[in-house]
Amino acid sequence: RIVQACGMKCILSGLVLLGGLALAGGAVSPLSPPTFRVMTYNIHHGEGLDGKVDLLRIAQLIKEQRADIVGLQEVDKGTERTQRRDFPAELAALTGMTCVFSNNYPFQGGEYGNAVLTRFPIARSTNSHFKMLGAKESRGIQQLVLKVHGRELAFLNTHLDAVGPGDAERWSEVNEIESLLKPYRQMPLILVGDFNATPETRVARKLAGLLDDTWTRVSKEPGFTVPAENARRRIDYLWISRDKALVPLKAWVPKSEASDHLPLVVEFELR
Repeated sequence: RIVQACGMKCILSGLVLLGGLALAGGAVSPLSPPTFRVMTYNIHHGEGLDGKVDLLRIAQLIKEQRADIVGLQEVDKGTERTQRRDFPAELAALTGMTCVFSNNYPFQGGEYGNAVLTRFPIARSTNSHFKMLGAKESRGIQQLVLKVHGRELAFLNTHLDAVGPGDAERWSEVNEIESLLKPYRQMPLILVGDFNATPETRVARKLAGLLDDTWTRVSKEPGFTVPAENARRRIDYLWISRDKALVPLKAWVPKSEASDHLPLVVEFELR
């Protein structure tokens, strides 16, 4: 009995000592803020640089980057050009994630819009269509509230107008985004998408006045995402609220031939 009691006491003492050493050595402790990864990706209706529609390689890229939330643009559902396939359902099955699709534009007998893949529970979601000043294609912005590590987080996903002349359509859309941000002021917010605007444009500068550009927070590289074969422009962004709850740890642009865009990935700490 004495030996058994001593053994248990030694084990407990050892556990306490190891715990203290782990904390002193900088190892992850139960109090460390949780991390997660976010990706934004214009998938060009699944068509890669080789002209082939291949969702498997897109799904593999998402899994390789260990993304927990993905904002996708240019997603087909039931269109003629992609053999009436249900891309949101296929991507959900291939990645093991939940998919929320929002149709913005009736196209070739089907739907065309944005989608969000997530590993986190969805508290609520909606989609808003932007006003059209003269564009031929309707655009929209998804707004989801996710339960991320026990906290509510707003996740917005969009694709702004690409057709000129000028930026009147995009300017109108970004002003609508400013209004749409207001209901989410009480929670951390992430806005992702293809904004069809390089950093020096008034559209990007307007967004930079409202939110933080995660790329410039953590990287000194150019962050080019288009065209995929020889990227030389940055038009895909991942913006965050300035409440300090979201801390970008690192950001990168993985190389891929699965689309005409490259994806942007950011790893966050949630405080």
